[in-house]
Amino acid sequence: MVVGYGALSRRLSTTVVSGPLVFMLVGLVIGPVGLDLLDPARDTEVIQALLESALVLLLFADASGIRARDLRREEFLPLRLLVVGLPVTMALGWLAAWPLLPGLGVWELALVGIILAPTDAALGQQAVSNKRVPALVRGGLSVESGLNDGLALPFFVVALAAAGEGHGHPGVAETFLRALLLSGAIGIAAGWAGASLLRWSLSRGWSSSDWRQFMVLVVPVITYLLCAMGEGSGFIGAWVAGLAFGIHLRRAPTDPGVRVQEEDPAQSTRFTERLGLLLASLSFLVFGAVILGPVLQHLTWRSVVYALLSLTVIRMLPVALSLIGTGLRPASVAYIGWFGPRGLASLVFGLIAFEEHLPGGTLLGEVIAVTVGMSILLHGASAPFLGDRYAEWFTGTLRVRPNLRENALADDEVPR
Repeated sequence: MVVGYGALSRRLSTTVVSGPLVFMLVGLVIGPVGLDLLDPARDTEVIQALLESALVLLLFADASGIRARDLRREEFLPLRLLVVGLPVTMALGWLAAWPLLPGLGVWELALVGIILAPTDAALGQQAVSNKRVPALVRGGLSVESGLNDGLALPFFVVALAAAGEGHGHPGVAETFLRALLLSGAIGIAAGWAGASLLRWSLSRGWSSSDWRQFMVLVVPVITYLLCAMGEGSGFIGAWVAGLAFGIHLRRAPTDPGVRVQEEDPAQSTRFTERLGLLLASLSFLVFGAVILGPVLQHLTWRSVVYALLSLTVIRMLPVALSLIGTGLRPASVAYIGWFGPRGLASLVFGLIAFEEHLPGGTLLGEVIAVTVGMSILLHGASAPFLGDRYAEWFTGTLRVRPNLRENALADDEVPR
């Protein structure tokens, strides 16, 4: 599958057939409903390790690439989407699940809203890679996607603890201390130490570029293992480690006499990010085979309706509320609202929740699987068409209104 897609990847990137969609469909073919090459009962540990490894690497790589100036340069957009849009999305998802999913408890309903709130820009890549789309919109969506899964993690951990309390799981207070405070401290220490070692090596020219890539790859791995030893959250630790790593690596040297070779975290984490992308693609293969396939055999109308609401109203209404007063045109608000795909983070969070054996775990897993599956299909297929149509609208409107708010970053370089 990797060989085949690798040979056609550039050609397919210009079509409605996205990479995640291809891997998901092939997964359906090789799963229990098809050729039965993957058995969820037999391969559970391998599947869980694959999905979790992919998320850990991407959390670290995405967080390390975020600069404070990205938030400032994108002005209002990412901050509004993260500070206003994300919490409102989680709350609205919680409320919408109440009448549609009667088999779930209060905290399980909250888990649905939280798990399906983070976005995954990779599922609609052409929506943010189309250079004719205004830089403000592309950059804002990229920064939002890089941060919102990490910001949703504390809410997920606390809600999961509350949902499992009384069923033999640790309480909320203990979970808060271990998963948030302990994991955050471990992440800061590991990320800071990794960046310090890299800076020290760069200042002396002792490290080759190839081995720097391997060295950086081990930072999130060590962080995850330390958090696991402390019974904390390796995902929170990896995300915080990425933030600490990127901030410290970009910091100016305190000693003017020491010259540190310039090293962009985007370059130092390139191998980590590429490996995470490969594992994520294989995760969508496994998702189609052992998660989505069995769910489609017992699909209920409630799950489908909630999935449609999650991808439309539950995402787009909070985005519209968060962007009130910004001067963005309705076409831009709709574009930003639609391209909030649900992907790897939702899958991993859902798998973790399912492994906790909550009373409503089966229904919870079904809703998440259907929503992610529909997102892969709809967002991947619509990205090329809507990206071109929106770019045409922007170009035409800009001729009439050169001071268009969306054109605020026209002269700036677009962030990663």
